[in-house]
Amino acid sequence: MTTTTTTAAAGGTGGTGPYALSHLDALESEAVHIFREVAGEFERPVILFSGGKDSIVMLHLALKAFAPAPVPFALLHVDTGHNFPEVLDYRDRVVAEHRLRLHVAAVQDYIDRGELRERPDGLRNPLQTVPLLDGIVRGRFDAVFGGGRRDEEKARAKERVFSLRDEFGGWDPRRQRPELWQLYNGRHSPGEHVRVFPLSNWTELDVWQYIGREKIELPAIYYAHEREVFARNGMWLSPGEWGGLKDGERLETRTVRYRTVGDMSCTGAVDSDAATIEAVITEIAASRLTERGATRADDKMSEAAMEDRKREGYF
Repeated sequence: MTTTTTTAAAGGTGGTGPYALSHLDALESEAVHIFREVAGEFERPVILFSGGKDSIVMLHLALKAFAPAPVPFALLHVDTGHNFPEVLDYRDRVVAEHRLRLHVAAVQDYIDRGELRERPDGLRNPLQTVPLLDGIVRGRFDAVFGGGRRDEEKARAKERVFSLRDEFGGWDPRRQRPELWQLYNGRHSPGEHVRVFPLSNWTELDVWQYIGREKIELPAIYYAHEREVFARNGMWLSPGEWGGLKDGERLETRTVRYRTVGDMSCTGAVDSDAATIEAVITEIAASRLTERGATRADDKMSEAAMEDRKREGYF
């Protein structure tokens, strides 16, 4: 009896043989390999976890990578103070359910101490860099997992899976190392650390298809719901503690959902009736805009907004 075996390289479909991996299996296998590689190379890794869909998928993969043992990493959340309440509730519930260690670096604490100043436009996402870098130093973290994907934004398309950061947290594309044959180089000097992106090769559609396959729970704001919003700069924003309407703006109730979740002051909703995973997948498959390009005001500040923040130490 002859048996045909087909193997798949991570990121590909791997052919059509009886043992071929689907593209989601290949992406999952690659991410699990990255988590285990980091566990073997570094002393104090940490996972950035905000309660957004990409960090949720990342945590799900980490749980798979080390099951039945607990995840050997702590979580770190840079809290702007302007987060969606639904997302913070989800974050705290997941941390309690899996008995995880959560470190919170709060932007508000830095503002209260006079170490950061509120911006005139009210955006707090650009203020995350200092609390993030301080949190890394205080925790002595030498590897920091992030949920960034190359399809999100052109600066992130330049990113390696293992992204070396200098002693100030800065990113220099000229110092990034080749990653041939899934060989990752985690060498770093004292004071430096490495950012790690297990979802680099995933797309937004891949993330949602994986969420559907794995039946991963998400905060409800990712699905269509009625919400009071107002229009600003081509986006539907929600009022909250961060502020709200200006002269000439009008609050209205619309059926919307969020494609990405960040600071309420810069994260816009999209008109949508996609209330199920299947409907969301269909909607995304037809979209020609990335979620950040469509709904994140902080990425529209300049052509190089993301790259400038990465050089300063942001993700």
